[in-house]
Amino acid sequence: MMSSKSKVLNVDGINISVAHFNSADYISLTDIARHKNSDRTDIIIQNWLRNRNTIELLGFWEKLYNPDFKGIEFDGFKNLAGLKVSQTRK
Repeated sequence: MMSSKSKVLNVDGINISVAHFNSADYISLTDIARHKNSDRTDIIIQNWLRNRNTIELLGFWEKLYNPDFKGIEFDGFKNLAGLKVSQTRK
């Protein structure tokens, strides 16, 4: 059964929500992005997800915890990470 408890962490004066589901804690990426630019959290998160280091971290995580992870398909995403859209349309 899924439990749902929330708590808040205060990091350097920033409140970050933490949700607890199925024995795991999840922090709010939106709360973290709000500190950088509260009007455009979507852009902050979007840029973070395009970052090559982020993509590599997500790939590493998937290799560890996802038995159905398709590494070959992932390599295509990883190779494009950090490129501008115009560079990907050749």
